[in-house]
Amino acid sequence: MSGQATSSSTATTGPTKSQCGLANSDDTVLHMDLEVYSLAQRPELAPLLEDFDGAWPEFMTWDPIASLYYAVADEVYPEFVLVAIDPANPGRALARAYSVPLAWDDAEPLPPGGWDRVVQRATLNRLAGTKATIVSALEICIQPDQRGRGLSARMLEEMRDHTVRLGYHTLVAPVRPSGKHTRPDEAMTTYVARTRADGLPEDPWLRTHVRAGGHIESIAPRSMTIPGTLAEWRAWTGLPFDTTGPVHVPGALAPVHCDTTHDYAVYVEPNVWVRHPL
Repeated sequence: MSGQATSSSTATTGPTKSQCGLANSDDTVLHMDLEVYSLAQRPELAPLLEDFDGAWPEFMTWDPIASLYYAVADEVYPEFVLVAIDPANPGRALARAYSVPLAWDDAEPLPPGGWDRVVQRATLNRLAGTKATIVSALEICIQPDQRGRGLSARMLEEMRDHTVRLGYHTLVAPVRPSGKHTRPDEAMTTYVARTRADGLPEDPWLRTHVRAGGHIESIAPRSMTIPGTLAEWRAWTGLPFDTTGPVHVPGALAPVHCDTTHDYAVYVEPNVWVRHPL
């Protein structure tokens, strides 16, 4: 699979445009123009962010911390929300990217609480009026029918460049390795240590981050915690959740713990901290 994206230097007030070479399954290169805007530039694009059906496993949308960010992102963090569109079909977003500014001392280790902790810290900083010092990625999401075409790398590049334009010099990311769901019982430390012959990570999404200039820093063992009743988990997954113990859920990076005696199940997702010096 081959593909190339080149971007022109763009002022903060204008879109970033690129000519992307997208490879299909026959290795023929499809060309398309891609424009990336922040919601601060194009607030009318906000409704397009909702149209990503099937982009995430249903259970992943039920992290109780997530609403602290997503419920206010359009209004409070519009410059940290990116939308990618094809100008030939501007009524549909091809990709979206979310990040958030927060105050974090470079000497302080990145938190084991990962994604959830970043959202909590950013929210507390905003309410207290504390000046942010770094930016954390929260999500880069590609439409399911557009995956495998290099858009994830393109959006990561956009996020890095946009973070610099906003005046920050560090982007961190609690990365959800794209292949970890195939090894749910393997410790994340073991999974991250898997490398190819060229020394790059075996995992495709971690490899993309490293190629972009990121450094794998640590594991966030409890990056997202998603609790629910057994009825909720059955609705989210279609699985019976009728036996106490670990349950393997499609798309989960680790088993979900089920407790039938107390009528709940909880998923604790590990992520990988990657730091991008900019």
